Amino acid sequence: MATITGVTGSQFAIGTQQYEKIKYQYATSSHGSENHMNPQLIIQPQNKNDIVLALKYAKSQKIAVAIRTGGHQYSGASSTADPNIQLDLKRTFRGPDDQRFFEAGGKAYVRTSVSWSLGALNTFLGKHKAFMPHGQCVNVHIGGHVQTGGYGQLGRSFGLFGDHVLSLELIDHDGNFKEVTRTSDPDLFYALLGGSPGNLGVITHFEIEVFRDSDYKGSLGLKSLYWYNPQTLKRLLDILVEMSDNENFPRNYDLCVSVLSSSFKLLDLFPEVDGKMKAEHPEIYGEDGVPFWPRTIVVYAQWVPFDKKDVPDMAWFDRIRKDSLFNLPVQEKPMSELTSDWIFRNVREFEHPYVKRTHLTNSSTLGKDGWASWITNRIDAVVKPEDNHCYLSAQLQCYGGKNSKFFTNANNGTSYSWRDSTLVCVLDCFYAQGGKKNAEEWQKINDAEGIGPNGKFCKQDRRVLWGSFGSFDLDASWSYYYDDQAKYDRLRKARRAADPDGIFTPNTFSVKR
Repeated sequence: MATITGVTGSQFAIGTQQYEKIKYQYATSSHGSENHMNPQLIIQPQNKNDIVLALKYAKSQKIAVAIRTGGHQYSGASSTADPNIQLDLKRTFRGPDDQRFFEAGGKAYVRTSVSWSLGALNTFLGKHKAFMPHGQCVNVHIGGHVQTGGYGQLGRSFGLFGDHVLSLELIDHDGNFKEVTRTSDPDLFYALLGGSPGNLGVITHFEIEVFRDSDYKGSLGLKSLYWYNPQTLKRLLDILVEMSDNENFPRNYDLCVSVLSSSFKLLDLFPEVDGKMKAEHPEIYGEDGVPFWPRTIVVYAQWVPFDKKDVPDMAWFDRIRKDSLFNLPVQEKPMSELTSDWIFRNVREFEHPYVKRTHLTNSSTLGKDGWASWITNRIDAVVKPEDNHCYLSAQLQCYGGKNSKFFTNANNGTSYSWRDSTLVCVLDCFYAQGGKKNAEEWQKINDAEGIGPNGKFCKQDRRVLWGSFGSFDLDASWSYYYDDQAKYDRLRKARRAADPDGIFTPNTFSVKR
């Protein structure tokens, strides 16, 4: 394919010297042998006009366009195959007008482009003493994050990132500029936020309501670190389960438990403990002074006041802190600083391919069903062996309860699914050479025992678009990602209207028109 005439941004045709480097994304390590991440041409637009030219070219050639803002989609759905085009927007909208904070009517807002990473957005908000709920991966970019929800540490207390979007600016299939709100185009707004990410137009900017530190004075946060052992993990998961099973648990609290195999770059999460670690555990530092980190458990917990009468339960924090390394204290901090503390500063957990699983459950009987013991045993089965060539990154987080904003924000004009879920479980098994079969067999047992009518975790297979795995045919697997047929049919209708010629259908992981 020749480059497109008139485009001022960079263009990289398949087979050229820089193409392989430019096309690389997070999913390449695991899905690189599959054809759906080999676009004929990659364009890094310099402006909106470049995008319009690319869309018009695609329509004239009857090919499709994939949209990438950061490339953290675990199945590679932000890419496409030859002869299609990929628009890579991660540097397109980073000018002074592409990130703006303002206040009006006693509230705070941000207009931001899709090209900023979560780390950059968090830093920007912090300068203005403001915050919002978002994920923990520093290099995830806002475009895909918003469209798939924006799950993160404040899920119970504030809901999803996408819940707070007021308007979206996009370029449609005809090259027209549009602003979409709940009232101007409710069906498209609904589909853009939770429907078929990247397949309804080229989103360039969002306007979002954010929150001010000054309105939540007295917020508390805790980061705790533990050497891994099954007893400690089971004790912490029991606390998580008590919270998850109690539908009346106050909205003020959020809790996430992570398990990380050895070799994880721990100081990316806990830079503040480097000196203490060297003094108290010199055995993990080699002769070159570079630490070899053992298996660990990491816990993030926080409490935020919503009323002057709200009082934190410090005994809850004390239960979590028990037996933690260095006995790190519960800290009273502005929420903008706490959200910065929660961000994973490393781009990826392990430099290996992975066998991914992310599931949600709506169970309120995890305690009675013995889930904490079961998942502890399953985690130990892959973390404990030292010769299986597998590396686990697990995250288990509570979202549920009738007071949770994740739950009460349902029916707010977005299409994010599974709002009645109580807990999200991410089990990503990375593997080195010789470990793929072990990782696959481990996940196969997890699926058989944890998911289904008699499953320890969830009776229904519930997944999220941001953590997709398995079938790359969304029309064949839609029931895992959307609540019901009525929702899927509504999204199909919106797709037909937004993409009549199929230029936004670059692969099979798209809602069918």
